[in-house]
Amino acid sequence: MTVNGVLFDFSGTLFRIESTASWLRTVLDRAGVQVDETEFARLEGELREAGALPGGPVPRVVPDRLAAAWAQRDRSREEHRAAYLGLAREVRLPKPELYEALYARHMEPDAWLPYPDATEVLAELRRRGVPVGVVSNTGWDLRPVFRQHGLDRWVDAFVLSYEHRVQKPDPRLFAIGCRALGLAPGQVLMVGDDARADGGAAALGCEVLLVEHRPVTERKDGLRPVLDRLG
Repeated sequence: MTVNGVLFDFSGTLFRIESTASWLRTVLDRAGVQVDETEFARLEGELREAGALPGGPVPRVVPDRLAAAWAQRDRSREEHRAAYLGLAREVRLPKPELYEALYARHMEPDAWLPYPDATEVLAELRRRGVPVGVVSNTGWDLRPVFRQHGLDRWVDAFVLSYEHRVQKPDPRLFAIGCRALGLAPGQVLMVGDDARADGGAAALGCEVLLVEHRPVTERKDGLRPVLDRLG
């Protein structure tokens, strides 16, 4: 297979969300809510186990009442918001307005960090004339994240699940990405961190390369195999 274009996942592949502790601390500080270390540890641990941070750890258990919302959370803005606010509300927070503030925080560009080799790899793909797309399961517009971190210049197309009401692993979302690059699926490499979601591209005929979803400080060169695959 000759790779002429590359599709990337967003969260866990090109970018990583801040830690649950950083997410919570930012929102508490902005709201002027002070809690002692014991209470902060409780809140952080329960929110992490609940899976309330989009892009963060998945829920330890999804409550039955949220199962349907969770399964289709990336099909629309409304479903995404309902799923994650529902998970957050499993945790007793000091003020009710904190739930909305937490959800809003994860969409801020500075809540995300690119992996250390993301710029290098994307720039090299552009230098070689290889078109790049981002195919992401998401309920919000992540383009501002790329703009703030200077990576938007290397991306030719964004294919976001909520804009098409189709979420990975449905091959239709990858097909949209391939068409956006002007390439047949057999010419496209899909790079992601989720074997089930991103692996759905294989059903279309794309090659799939999986990377580890780890903190940015622990994965310095996880994207470089993309360049090796191109030869």
